[in-house]
This record gives sequence, structure tokens and C-alpha cells, in this order.
Amino acid sequence: MLKLQGKDIYLATLERADCRKIWVDFEYDFDNPSEPLNIGHSIEKADGWFDDIQKAQGKQNVRLGIFLNGGTVIGDVALQDIDKENRCCSVGMGIAKLENRSRGYGKQAIKLMLQYGFYHLGLERITANTLETNIGGRKSLEQSGFVLEGTERKAVYLNGEKLNRLNYAILKEEYIPAGK
Repeated sequence: MLKLQGKDIYLATLERADCRKIWVDFEYDFDNPSEPLNIGHSIEKADGWFDDIQKAQGKQNVRLGIFLNGGTVIGDVALQDIDKENRCCSVGMGIAKLENRSRGYGKQAIKLMLQYGFYHLGLERITANTLETNIGGRKSLEQSGFVLEGTERKAVYLNGEKLNRLNYAILKEEYIPAGK
């Protein structure tokens, strides 16, 4: 079982029960939407998500749960679409409950995954995309060392509005490990 320790959180392999908890706990942020509203969360959908994770785990993706140090799962983070030939991938992260967002947990999770990707998987470039309206996500990426590389203008239709998608990336030589 993979476990990466941070200050307030740790990352570990997701179990089926963890996926169910994340799915059931998910709260949509109506004040700061960053993704489409997904109505109909169910245990069956959570189980399907877990099965999908298992199929891609270690091959195309490395998806881990974000756990508070006390053991409560609060979200997930993933290195996705791993391209071993070009040594690159993207990173994505989600935290289920609003009360756990904007508390630094996501930033810690991203930094742990960057370290894992660069130093254990041999990656040299990690990208991330977020909507222009996702202020917290943008701050987390920028504070983790990501550089804004481009803007896809009016790329996403969300809640009746066309939004820009921001493209970020970080290179291995730009990454500064925790404690340095």
C-alpha cells in the first residue's frame, strides 16, 4: 500500500469504502463552481468509479485518497494520462466537502504528488488545467510552482456561461521539494 505523508494530510491507496465516502460527501460549490453539477451521486456510481480507478491504477494513472492525519478520507488526487515515453502527465485533485477546501490540504496533496511523480516515476513535466473562476485551484497551483502557460478562451460552458480554461505546467527542474 502506497502512503505519502504530508503535514496535515497523507495520501494512500483508495479502497472501495473510501470512494463511496468521497462520493456521498461531495458538496457542490454554487458560489464558486469549477465543474458541472453532477446530480445523482449513488453508491453504484461510486463503485463504478472505484472499478475504473483499479483498471487504470499504475498504468495510465496513480490515484490516491487524501486523508486527514486522523484517518478520514476527504478527497482524491491523481497523476493522470501518464506518458512514460515523454515523461509527462497531468495532475487533478478534488476535495469532497466545502469545509475542507481552502485549508491547504489540496496544496499539500499536489506537492506530495509532484514529489512522487518527479522522483519515483521519473516524470519531467506535469500539467494541470483549471477554470479561470477557480481562484483556490489557481492559487494552489501557483504556490506549488506551476507556471501559467496558456489560456483556452471560452473553452468550457458552465452554468450558462462560457469560461476560459487555464493551462499550467511545472518542470522537474522547477520543482522545490518540501523542506528546501
